[in-house]
Amino acid sequence: MKDTPAETPKPGMRNVLMFVLPSLLGIFLFMTPVSYQGDLTIMIAVLAKSLQAVLEGALPSIVTALIVASAVLSLGVKVFRPKTVLEHPFLNTLFNVSPVWLVSRLVGAVFVVLVYAEVGPEILYGGDTGGLVLNDLLPVLFAVFVFAGLLLPLLLDFGLLEFIGTLLTGLMRPVFRLPGRSAVDCMASWLGDGSVGILLTSKQYETRHYTQREAAVIGTTFSAVSITFSLVVLAQVRLEHLFLPFYFAVCLAGVVAAIVVPRLPPLRWKKDVFINGESRPAGSEATPEGYSRLSHGYALALARASRVDSLGLVVRTGIHNALDMVLGVLPVVMAFGTVALIIAETTPLFSWLGLPFVPLLEWLGIPEAAAASQTMVVGFADMFIPAILASSIESDMTRFVIAALSVTQLIYMSEVGALLLGSKVPVNVVELFVIFLLRTLVTLPVIALVAHMVF
Repeated sequence: MKDTPAETPKPGMRNVLMFVLPSLLGIFLFMTPVSYQGDLTIMIAVLAKSLQAVLEGALPSIVTALIVASAVLSLGVKVFRPKTVLEHPFLNTLFNVSPVWLVSRLVGAVFVVLVYAEVGPEILYGGDTGGLVLNDLLPVLFAVFVFAGLLLPLLLDFGLLEFIGTLLTGLMRPVFRLPGRSAVDCMASWLGDGSVGILLTSKQYETRHYTQREAAVIGTTFSAVSITFSLVVLAQVRLEHLFLPFYFAVCLAGVVAAIVVPRLPPLRWKKDVFINGESRPAGSEATPEGYSRLSHGYALALARASRVDSLGLVVRTGIHNALDMVLGVLPVVMAFGTVALIIAETTPLFSWLGLPFVPLLEWLGIPEAAAASQTMVVGFADMFIPAILASSIESDMTRFVIAALSVTQLIYMSEVGALLLGSKVPVNVVELFVIFLLRTLVTLPVIALVAHMVF
């Protein structure tokens, strides 16, 4: 239920402070750009990197233990049906999973043990496949999940989303057909880490702030790639001196994709109902008579803050968030990410899928179209692979286009795709691949246009 002005409490000092102080801290941690070791990032990412530095070589062992524990406990709950777990709302949700997710956790556990022990075929534990996921990706995700999960209540529970959402509804609804509060997901992802945006989106879907369509659109559209990673991709293709036009191309193409792709199937077919099947009440986002957007947003924020009875409960919520992501998502990333990278490394599948792009690339005037086509679809496995392949291409324009496209394609199974599948966001792997292709087709002409202006 949304608060209405009639239900909103008076702005007592307790409610004002309960809204303002945690919200300012949340803005600082999740949305304020800071310089760290020469990179532009957010404080959550800084904290995550600090944890990685402290734990250093122990993180692969910790991640392996957590993934195995998740699989064993989930299997045990399914087999033995312990009453203690089934009657506990959080534990039941965490371990009493559907058969599909149980299999995903079991596969993830088998993979992580084999990769950690370097047992079995080398293609499984190699540095470009399972070894990459376990040693490079999962430690980063673990560190991000710990801090993002614990501190996410600063954004969710004290009124910030109600305040910003009300102010930005006038922009987000007509342009993107989304609630104003989705702008927070976008800012947290764009400045910091896409995994933070997915975590934020999933939690808001579970708490009935987003409908199925809205959650699917936000998760596949606004979980943007951070500025930091964009710099890494650009460095790989040796075009660091073109960062400004490159990032302009990424932003422009990203906005065009955010407007166009959600209006096409499969996102268009998603139901506008909440996780419990209810529809959003008519007029729930309208500004009541006698209120401006600012005063209405402020009133709703105070109402949300007034419902925080215990900071201990907020801390418990943060711990639940962190455990949910660590035990629920890491096994899925291990399973799907490893499989996708093995397919990319051992089969010509993604090269075959890229062949139809040759005529389009030639029509757009992109040099070395045949070589560029091999990078068009391989990004679905991992975002960095196209940049690696592009580094051997001679044309600066072609490398520019490939690098920008790999960033705007957004959905890659070694992280974002697997995170979405492991979350509550209502999308499946086939839908993710279709959305990936649509984003490619929509953003490629935009990027090519910018590239022709630059070169």
